[in-house]
Amino acid sequence: MFEHYFLGMQQDLKLAVLPPLLCAVFRYIFILIYAPKKTPFGDWKKWYLCFNYGFWWGWDVNAYAYLVPLILVTLPGAFIESYFAVGDNVRLVLMGAYCLLLYAAFIGKLIFYYHYQDKLNRTVWLAKNADKKNYADIFFNQHHGALLLLGAVVYLAGCTVVGKDLLSLPLLSYPKVEGYLHEIIGVTLFLGSVAIFYWFRFGGTFRHRLKPEWDEIPPIVKEDMFMAKACEDDLVALHSIWRNPVSDIIAHSDEQSEEIMRPILDGSALDTKDPMRHFLRNASGPRIKKPSHIFFLFGESHAQSAFDPIYEEMHLMDASKHFRSDAHTFSVQNFLSAGLNSRPSLNSILTGIFDPGIELNENNHFWKSTVPSSLPLQLKRLGYKTSFWYGGELTHGSLEHFMPALGFDEAFGGPSICEKGAPQTWLGVYDHLFLEEVGRRIKANASDTPEFHFIYTTSNHGPYLLPFDKLGFDIDKVMPNMPEAMKKDKAVWRTLGASWYADQALIRLAEEMKEAFPDSMIIITGDHSTPLIPFQYNVVDRKAPALRENYLASFAVYHRELAEDMFAGNTIGGHMNIMPTIFELIAPKGFEYYGLMPSLTEHIDHVVTPYCWMTNDTIGVYNDRIAQSIKVSSEMLPMKMDTVLFEDEMHGWTEITAWMVKHPELLKDSGTREIPMSEGLENNRRTLAYQ
Repeated sequence: MFEHYFLGMQQDLKLAVLPPLLCAVFRYIFILIYAPKKTPFGDWKKWYLCFNYGFWWGWDVNAYAYLVPLILVTLPGAFIESYFAVGDNVRLVLMGAYCLLLYAAFIGKLIFYYHYQDKLNRTVWLAKNADKKNYADIFFNQHHGALLLLGAVVYLAGCTVVGKDLLSLPLLSYPKVEGYLHEIIGVTLFLGSVAIFYWFRFGGTFRHRLKPEWDEIPPIVKEDMFMAKACEDDLVALHSIWRNPVSDIIAHSDEQSEEIMRPILDGSALDTKDPMRHFLRNASGPRIKKPSHIFFLFGESHAQSAFDPIYEEMHLMDASKHFRSDAHTFSVQNFLSAGLNSRPSLNSILTGIFDPGIELNENNHFWKSTVPSSLPLQLKRLGYKTSFWYGGELTHGSLEHFMPALGFDEAFGGPSICEKGAPQTWLGVYDHLFLEEVGRRIKANASDTPEFHFIYTTSNHGPYLLPFDKLGFDIDKVMPNMPEAMKKDKAVWRTLGASWYADQALIRLAEEMKEAFPDSMIIITGDHSTPLIPFQYNVVDRKAPALRENYLASFAVYHRELAEDMFAGNTIGGHMNIMPTIFELIAPKGFEYYGLMPSLTEHIDHVVTPYCWMTNDTIGVYNDRIAQSIKVSSEMLPMKMDTVLFEDEMHGWTEITAWMVKHPELLKDSGTREIPMSEGLENNRRTLAYQ
C-alpha cells in the first residue's frame, strides 16, 4: 500500500512541474505581444523577479494540479491494484484538462487586455448578462477564434507528449524495511505529501503571512505596471475575482454603509428614509433660453484619445472637430467616463447615481421604479417628453424594462424602426442607417412639446466587420500621412475605420438636428475609451497608451447661446457632471434637482468615479493605485506608484448606489408603463407611454 502511494506521489510531483512552466511561457508570450519593451536587456533584474515571483505566486492555484491527482489517483491506487495500473493514464487526462483550463484563461486574458488594457479583473462579472452572440462574433471575427481553437488541439497534444515524458522519468524505490518502521515511513510520506501541497500553495513557504500576493510584488517589478500585471498568473487572477465579486458592497450592513458614506455627507447624519435628499441642488437660474429639443448623443467608444493633437494626422475625429469649432460649442479635453464599459456608463448617466458594476439594468427592482435622480424623470418636471433610441434591440441588457422604469415616455430599438433587413452587427443596425431613421422620425413627429432624445449608437465596436469601403472610408484618403505598413494591417485599419465612420454618422445627425431645430441643445459624449491608437507603428515616440488614453471619453455641448465664460474655466469633468449642467443651463431659478456632482458651470477641482480619479493635472486608477499626468505627450510620462486620492469619497459614492439597491422601497414609480408592440414598419417599435 505505502509503496504504491510513494510511487504515485512521485508521478504527481513530476506532472505538477508542467503547469508552472506553461504559465511562464504564457507570461513571456503576453509580454511579447503587449509590453512596450519586449526584451530584458537592461532590465534583467526586473524580468528575473517578475518570472520568479510569478512562478511562486502561481502555485496558489497550480498546487491543486498536484493535490487533485494525489487524492483522485494516488490515494485510491494505493488500495486498488487495478486502478494503480492505469493511474498514469488518469493523471494525463486530469493534467490535460488543467492545461486546457490554463490555455483558455490565457486566451481570455489576451482578449481582455486588448479591450481593457488591464489584467483580468472584476469587470468579467459583467459578462454574465451580456450578448453572448456578440462575444462569439468578436472571438471568431476579431480575434481569430478558429485558429485559437485549432491551437488548443495542437497545444493539448504537446502537453500530452511532455506529460508522458515526465511520467517516464525514473522513480525512487520505497525503502526496504520491515515492521513498525515500514508503517512509520509510510505515514511520514503521507503527511509529507500533504505538507508538500501546503508548501507549494503558500509559494515555497509554510508561513501563510509570507504567501505571495499583489501587495508584495517586488518594488522594481511593481514600478512597471505592465510587468506587475504580467507577473500574476491568469488562474490566480480569476481565483481572486471569484472570491471578490463586483457586488461585494451589497453585503455591507446599514451601519457599515452609513459610516462609509460619511465623507460625502458634509458631516450630517444619513437620512435613511430619503438618502437622496443630501444631493438636492437649487438651480441658480437659466443661462440660455429653454431649448425645444435636447439631444444627448451617446457614441459607442467615442474616446478622447483621437482628439488629442498628437494624433491629428490620423483625422479620426474631423467631423467632431468641425462641430466643436463652432463658437457656441463647449468641450472638455479631460473627461472621465462613469464606467469602464457601456452598461455602467449608460446606467450612471441616466440614473444619476454610479453603477459600480452592479448592473442596475438587470435588477428587477429597477424594472418597476427608479431613483429620484433619474435624468428623464427630472426632465419631465421641466415639461420635456423623453425618448430613448438605441441602435440595437431593446432586449439587450433588459432595456425594454429598464428604460420605462427610468421614466422615458418612448423607447425605440434600431431593428424595429429601420427597414426590415437593414444591415446590422450583433449589437445593432449600422449607425448611419439607424441615425438617419432617428432623425427622420424626430422631424416627422415634432410638436410644440419640448423633447429630450437620448440616442445610443453601436457600430464602433468589435469585431469591426462593416463594409468600410462602401461606407466612405478610404484609409489612403483619410490618413495619407500614416505609415504604409499600418495601412496594410487589416485589423488596425478596420478599428480606425469604425471610429471614423461612427463619428461621421454621429455628427451628421447632430448637424441635421441643429438645422431642423435651431434652438436645440446637443450633448455628445462616449460611453468609454477604447484601445484605438496603433502604437506598434510608431505614430508617437512610445509603445503604450497613457492613462488618459485608456480612460477618457469625449465631451462637447452645443447651444446657439452658449459662451465659453459660462463654464468657469473648467478643463476637467465627467459623465456625472452632465445632468447638473443641463439643469443649471436651462432650469428656472430655484428649481430643485438631484445631482451627485456639481455642474460644469461651477469650478471643478477634481473628478471621482468608482474606477478613476482626476485633478487638473493628474489622472489616477484606483485598482492599480497608479497615477500619471493628464498632459498630452508623445513621450511616455512618468508613472506614480501607490498613489491614490479621494478614495474615501469614491467609496461613499458607490455606497449610495448600494444603499438604494438594498432598499428598493426608496425607489420612485416613474409613472410609465409598457404598451404592446404594434405591427407594421412605421409603428413596429416598443413604445412607452406616459400616464
